[in-house]
Amino acid sequence: MPENQITYTHTNTYSTLNAFTPKTKNVWLAFHGMGHLSRYFIKHFEGLNLDENYIIAPQAASKYYQDKRFKYVGASWLTKENTALEKENVLTYIDAVWATESKKWEEQHINLILMGYSQGVSIVTRWASSRKIDCKQLLLHSGAIPHELTPLHFEYLAPTTKVIYLYGDKDEYINEARKTEQQLKGTALFGDRLQIEVFDGIHEVNEAFIKKSI
Repeated sequence: MPENQITYTHTNTYSTLNAFTPKTKNVWLAFHGMGHLSRYFIKHFEGLNLDENYIIAPQAASKYYQDKRFKYVGASWLTKENTALEKENVLTYIDAVWATESKKWEEQHINLILMGYSQGVSIVTRWASSRKIDCKQLLLHSGAIPHELTPLHFEYLAPTTKVIYLYGDKDEYINEARKTEQQLKGTALFGDRLQIEVFDGIHEVNEAFIKKSI
């Protein structure tokens, strides 16, 4: 049976936290993990100084019910189904968010922090590398770097860009083999600029590290 393809316009949401003002120093573009919704995920950044930090949390378009009572809704960025096509859809959506939001700091110096949590790591690295988005810091939190990315994809980053791979020592999704794989992958991609940070905890957003990372 042939599977056909069409192109159409799709509308999606995204969340922001705090106001962008002349006092803003740091802009965060933060990508949630599988099962999250951006309006809840962004609450992890409420501990940051509200005058100095402006947070943007894109929303994965693919929603699903997480329980048999059809009460809790989560979202996923990508699956193994039509991954290449869906990836382009996701990146195009992020481009639209970026085009809208980046106008706010065209005439103002800011520190751009790109952050991905869990499944969001694969999204932030693919988008940043394909669009050549430079940043002050790239925070990869408890997720996997896509296999297709190579050092050439990140040659554009400034020498001063800080890259951090952060995970919990009790993370149920990261075994010893995955730790080794990701450290080797990260070192190959980012060289000496890569910092490995391990915290005492499970697979969860480390708000304490977020606060001290800036």
